[in-house]
Amino acid sequence: MLLDSNVLIYASKAKDLEDKAAKLVKQTNACVSAITCVEVLGYHSFKGTEKTDLETMLEYMTIFLVSEQVIESAIYLRQQKSMSLGDSIIAATALVHGKVLYTRNTDDFKWIAGLQLVNPFVDYTA
Repeated sequence: MLLDSNVLIYASKAKDLEDKAAKLVKQTNACVSAITCVEVLGYHSFKGTEKTDLETMLEYMTIFLVSEQVIESAIYLRQQKSMSLGDSIIAATALVHGKVLYTRNTDDFKWIAGLQLVNPFVDYTA
Protein backbone atom coordinates (compact mmCIF):
# COMPACT_ATOMS: atom_id res chain seq x y z
CA MET A 1 0.00 0.00 0.00
CA LEU A 2 1.21 3.49 -0.88
CA LEU A 3 -0.02 6.12 1.57
CA ASP A 4 -0.93 9.59 0.36
CA SER A 5 0.23 12.58 2.39
CA ASN A 6 -3.21 13.15 3.90
CA VAL A 7 -3.19 9.71 5.56
CA LEU A 8 0.08 10.53 7.36
CA ILE A 9 -1.22 13.92 8.42
CA TYR A 10 -4.39 12.39 9.89
CA ALA A 11 -2.31 9.72 11.62
CA SER A 12 -0.05 12.34 13.20
CA LYS A 13 -3.10 14.06 14.67
CA ALA A 14 -4.74 10.85 15.91
CA LYS A 15 -5.57 10.88 19.59
CA ASP A 16 -6.46 7.20 19.57
CA LEU A 17 -4.16 4.36 18.53
CA GLU A 18 -7.26 2.64 17.14
CA ASP A 19 -7.67 5.47 14.62
CA LYS A 20 -7.79 4.08 11.07
CA ALA A 21 -4.96 6.32 9.82
CA ALA A 22 -2.75 5.44 12.80
CA LYS A 23 -3.30 1.73 12.14
CA LEU A 24 -2.34 2.11 8.49
CA VAL A 25 1.02 3.74 9.08
CA LYS A 26 1.95 0.85 11.37
CA GLN A 27 1.40 -1.77 8.67
CA THR A 28 4.62 -3.49 7.60
CA ASN A 29 3.75 -2.95 3.93
CA ALA A 30 3.18 0.81 4.28
CA CYS A 31 5.10 2.80 1.68
CA VAL A 32 5.26 6.42 0.58
CA SER A 33 6.62 8.42 -2.30
CA ALA A 34 9.56 10.71 -1.61
CA ILE A 35 7.27 13.60 -2.58
CA THR A 36 5.07 12.66 0.39
CA CYS A 37 8.06 13.27 2.67
CA VAL A 38 8.45 16.74 1.14
CA GLU A 39 4.73 17.46 1.49
CA VAL A 40 4.36 16.39 5.12
CA LEU A 41 7.74 17.45 6.52
CA GLY A 42 7.82 20.70 4.55
CA TYR A 43 4.91 22.15 6.52
CA HIS A 44 5.88 25.46 8.11
CA SER A 45 3.63 25.57 11.21
CA PHE A 46 4.09 22.36 13.15
CA LYS A 47 2.66 22.26 16.65
CA GLY A 48 4.00 20.23 19.55
CA THR A 49 5.40 16.87 18.45
CA GLU A 50 3.76 16.76 14.99
CA LYS A 51 7.04 16.93 13.06
CA THR A 52 8.77 14.35 15.26
CA ASP A 53 5.72 12.07 15.04
CA LEU A 54 5.79 12.26 11.23
CA GLU A 55 9.55 11.62 11.12
CA THR A 56 9.08 8.57 13.35
CA MET A 57 6.32 7.21 11.10
CA LEU A 58 8.47 7.65 8.01
CA GLU A 59 11.44 5.82 9.59
CA TYR A 60 9.49 2.56 9.44
CA MET A 61 8.20 2.90 5.88
CA THR A 62 9.66 2.13 2.50
CA ILE A 63 10.22 5.42 0.71
CA PHE A 64 10.18 5.21 -3.09
CA LEU A 65 12.52 7.71 -4.71
CA VAL A 66 11.44 9.60 -7.81
CA SER A 67 12.88 7.48 -10.60
CA GLU A 68 13.03 8.22 -14.31
CA GLN A 69 10.10 5.85 -14.84
CA VAL A 70 8.03 7.69 -12.21
CA ILE A 71 8.87 11.03 -13.84
CA GLU A 72 7.81 9.76 -17.26
CA SER A 73 4.55 8.42 -15.83
CA ALA A 74 3.86 11.68 -13.95
CA ILE A 75 4.45 13.70 -17.14
CA TYR A 76 2.01 11.46 -19.01
CA LEU A 77 -0.62 11.89 -16.27
CA ARG A 78 -0.27 15.68 -16.26
CA GLN A 79 -0.62 15.72 -20.04
CA GLN A 80 -3.96 13.91 -19.69
CA LYS A 81 -5.56 16.14 -17.06
CA SER A 82 -4.66 19.10 -14.89
CA MET A 83 -3.30 17.89 -11.56
CA SER A 84 -0.76 19.03 -9.02
CA LEU A 85 2.87 18.01 -9.34
CA GLY A 86 2.70 16.20 -5.99
CA ASP A 87 -0.42 14.22 -6.91
CA SER A 88 1.03 13.27 -10.29
CA ILE A 89 4.24 11.93 -8.70
CA ILE A 90 2.33 10.06 -5.98
CA ALA A 91 -0.03 8.47 -8.52
CA ALA A 92 2.88 7.62 -10.85
CA THR A 93 4.77 6.04 -7.94
CA ALA A 94 1.79 3.82 -7.14
CA LEU A 95 1.44 2.81 -10.80
CA VAL A 96 5.14 2.11 -11.37
CA HIS A 97 5.50 0.05 -8.18
CA GLY A 98 2.14 -1.73 -8.49
CA LYS A 99 0.81 -0.37 -5.19
CA VAL A 100 -2.73 0.47 -4.12
CA LEU A 101 -2.97 4.18 -3.29
CA TYR A 102 -4.59 4.89 0.07
CA THR A 103 -5.95 8.44 0.11
CA ARG A 104 -8.86 10.42 1.46
CA ASN A 105 -8.96 12.29 -1.86
CA THR A 106 -10.00 9.46 -4.19
CA ASP A 107 -11.83 11.92 -6.47
CA ASP A 108 -8.46 13.48 -7.39
CA PHE A 109 -7.22 10.15 -8.77
CA LYS A 110 -10.22 8.08 -9.88
CA TRP A 111 -9.81 9.02 -13.55
CA ILE A 112 -6.39 7.32 -13.77
CA ALA A 113 -6.61 3.99 -15.61
CA GLY A 114 -4.97 1.12 -13.76
CA LEU A 115 -4.61 2.99 -10.46
CA GLN A 116 -6.19 1.11 -7.57
CA LEU A 117 -7.59 3.36 -4.85
CA VAL A 118 -8.77 2.90 -1.28
CA ASN A 119 -10.23 5.61 0.90
CA PRO A 120 -9.15 4.23 4.28
CA PHE A 121 -11.67 6.42 6.08
CA VAL A 122 -14.53 4.74 4.22
CA ASP A 123 -13.37 1.47 2.62
CA TYR A 124 -10.83 0.05 5.05
CA THR A 125 -11.08 -1.72 8.36
CA ALA A 126 -7.83 -2.64 10.09
